[in-house]
Amino acid sequence: MKSFALIGAAGYIAPRHMKAIKDTGNDLVAALDTNDSVGIIDSYFPQAAFFTEFERFDRHVEKLKRRNHPIDYVSICSPNYLHDAHIRFGLRHGTDVICEKPLVLNPWNLDALQEIEQETGKRIYNILQLRLHESVINLKKHIDANPSKDKHLIDLTYITSRGYWYYTSWKGDVNKSGGIATNIGVHFFDMLHWLFGALQENVVHIHAYDRAAGYLEFEKAKVRWFLSINADTLPEDVRAAGKRTYRSIQIDGQEFEFSEGFTELHTRSYEDVLSGGGFGLEDCRQAINMVYTIRNAKPAGYIPEQSHPFANKDVPSHPFHR
Repeated sequence: MKSFALIGAAGYIAPRHMKAIKDTGNDLVAALDTNDSVGIIDSYFPQAAFFTEFERFDRHVEKLKRRNHPIDYVSICSPNYLHDAHIRFGLRHGTDVICEKPLVLNPWNLDALQEIEQETGKRIYNILQLRLHESVINLKKHIDANPSKDKHLIDLTYITSRGYWYYTSWKGDVNKSGGIATNIGVHFFDMLHWLFGALQENVVHIHAYDRAAGYLEFEKAKVRWFLSINADTLPEDVRAAGKRTYRSIQIDGQEFEFSEGFTELHTRSYEDVLSGGGFGLEDCRQAINMVYTIRNAKPAGYIPEQSHPFANKDVPSHPFHR
């Protein structure tokens, strides 16, 4: 049985990590969050020590090490901009690290972490769960087995409606979350790179507070993409049905269905790491480069022949800047 510590226990994604730790037969012995609304821990590890102050958490982890009960893994579910520091914490304490997306916000952070990996002999793993989704795996097998002289034409659309709370939270601060493309798009960009090869072109058409859109060209595909947290961008039929989320990937005009099979992907990710697999620093580098470029690019505006159809919509003023 391996022992885990978890940073970011009150976050949205933390319960999936707790479940994965439990499902793989391991133990969560310590957890940290500045917010003490973490009753969810009782559903998985009621005996876990809990801290709201980093200094006390740090001291507890050190105490366990001195008592010959060292932590084996630190799982990181904290806000995006803290990942780098929390990964370093785990490595310096002699643990391997399993971190949520995006691993870091800037490409050069990967190089620095690689040096610490070499110094400590410990590993950093990134949750890239779409690579473990059965439908995505089958699609990759099909693409690899059926090479085409023409590039596949892809339309990626992901709209996940959020309220005003989002803009007040760290997620609404581009310096902390990386912005829309980083916060909700990085998994999809990683999946596209994994499926269709190296990136050849990256054009940003829109990058606003509530949406982003652009064009990516890979070795095997041309991709028009649109991401949004604004419910007003939902298709009319989706809104009429009372739904607030819309996810669509069309490949050469055909819908790629992968709406099921998400609930166990974190457990699969942990199983993969614990069995000697897992996705490391180099695996996530292309996606980190992509979202960094998107975040810092000057949007080109709507380009009829290249832009996603949803990108031809007016961007409203920020709700807090009226």
